[in-house]
Order: sequence, then structure tokens, then C-alpha cells
Amino acid sequence: MSSLRPSPIAPTVDFDRDGVQHGFLRLPYSRDDSAWGSVMIPICVIRNGKGPTALLSGGNHGDEYEGPLALYDLARTLDPKHVSGSVIIVPAMNYPAFRAGTRTSPIDKGNMNRSFPGRPDGTVTEKIADYFQRELLPRADIVFDFHSGGRTLDFVPFCAAHTLPDKVLEQKAFDAVAAFSAPFSMRMIEIDSVGMYDTAAEEMGKVFVSTELGGGGTSRAQTVRIARRGILNVLRHAGIVAGAVEKTRTQWLDMPSGDCFSFAEDDGMIETMVDLGEPVKEGSVLARIHSTGRTGITPQEIRAKMSGMLAARHFPGLVKAGDCAAVVAVEVEG
Repeated sequence: MSSLRPSPIAPTVDFDRDGVQHGFLRLPYSRDDSAWGSVMIPICVIRNGKGPTALLSGGNHGDEYEGPLALYDLARTLDPKHVSGSVIIVPAMNYPAFRAGTRTSPIDKGNMNRSFPGRPDGTVTEKIADYFQRELLPRADIVFDFHSGGRTLDFVPFCAAHTLPDKVLEQKAFDAVAAFSAPFSMRMIEIDSVGMYDTAAEEMGKVFVSTELGGGGTSRAQTVRIARRGILNVLRHAGIVAGAVEKTRTQWLDMPSGDCFSFAEDDGMIETMVDLGEPVKEGSVLARIHSTGRTGITPQEIRAKMSGMLAARHFPGLVKAGDCAAVVAVEVEG
């Protein structure tokens, strides 16, 4: 992590002041239409005395909406009288991507969740990552980052944490997942964890929790309700917000290996053969890819490498070689 230069980002809030503050992380960004312009990333700090700090974010990818909807609402409604400690809310972490409705930044094509630890003298995306790495993550005791499938994936609604070498930290994270109380709770692995916000937080010893709540580049009433109720549950569980955790039934899932993932090997039109939440057997057909270049070609079959439940699927009707087509998870005891 570069520490030779200070971050160019200037917060307009005081993280150590009690009360509610709505402001910005102001990142200078000189461009054709604004020579001395800035990217103004909305931030809210709600603080009431000493206590733990929660760092809450959405919009890590700009086409995922449950997190921003829940967090803009939380910033507007959370009463500091009910808080013990601090809640730092960044509803749209990669704000340029969020404004554009795209997964990556339209400025530099940066994927925020592959840009950590960032650089203070790097691209706009790297500068935002660097600020989180050096200024915000060290303040936090628990970190919650909302995700959903965006434009290209659709998930059963789950809250998740990673299996970790540090089993004490892992258990704290899974306890927070249980408190969130989504319909599904996931013990998660990543196919590529390099540069992830998750990894940066966990390597600092922070409790890190995330979600995948639906997808398709939109939100649903159900998934937004899950997000709003769940984040309050996590804050109550952490002792930051007063009140009892409102638990509902959750089914635990596990992603035990890379065999959970299936990828397209050809371009074409994808036909989903199993719906989300349905059981699958090893060797069964999860999807078919139809060639669109000419008629008379037999569809390519994508078969499950393991038995379990369909937890995610490719969303748009057209698929490219290398796209994730399906994710299978295994139902386990909590």
C-alpha cells in the first residue's frame, strides 16, 4: 500500500463529531467540462459518544441497487439517540459507476472491487480505494458491503461471509450474517479475491459481511425489504443501534470448491434449464447455449459439476464465452 503521498480526497464531515452529518468525500477530478472539478461522493456519519464503528457501503459496483436504496434510507432515518458509537454510511462507493448505472467506472473503467489497496496518485477508482484503505477501514470494527448481481447475474437473496484462516474472526463474521437474517446465508469462496475490498478489510482483522440480493440491474420489493431490515439487524447485533435483532428463518449454504461455478465456452443465446433455488444433481443440465450465427447447430450444454441448489444464474439472454453461467451451492446446517 502506497503511503508516500496523502490522499487527495477531502471529507466535508468530521468523523469524531457527535450527531448526524451529511456531506461528501470530495475527490479533485480535472476534466474537459470542469477544469477544477471534483467527484462528490455522498457520505453520512451518525455518531453518539464512544462505542464500536460500523462502515456501511453500497454501489461498490454501480449497477447494484439494494444497498444504495437501504443506505440512503438509513442515512435519512437513523436517530443518533439510538446509536452507541458511530455509523459511517457511503451509499454509492464507486460514485461515477453508480451515476452511470454500470459495474465499472465510466471515467477509468475501474472495478472498485478489484482495485484495493488503491493508490493516492492513481486513477479515480484507485484513489477512492486508497481512501477507504487508509482512512475509513482503520476506523471500523465491522464492515458491511452490499452487493447484488448487477446487470449480468441473478442470485437467490443471501448474506455472506468468507471462510478465513482466523477462525475467531470467521465466527464473528458468520454471527453477523446470521443476525442479518436473509432467506439464505452463505459460507462463501471467491474465484478471484485479489484486489477485493473484502480482502483488504479481512487482512486488517475487520469483521466483513456482504450480500448478493437478486440482480438483473434492478431491485425488487422483497430484496429491498431484506436489505433494510437486515442492516438494522447487524447494527443491533454489533451493539451500535438499540433494539433486538428481528430474526427470520435462514437456510445456510456453502460453496465448498471451484466446482460451484460453471462458465460458458461459446457465445450465444442462453436457455436456463433450472430456476433459482431449485435442486440440481451432478451432471444435470443447468443451461444450454444456442448458436445464433446459423440454424441447425446443436446447443452446447452446461452441466453441473456437483449436486446442490442453483444459487445464481447468468441474467441477460445473450452470453459470451467466459461468462459465469451458473453457481451451485450446497445446503448445510447453520
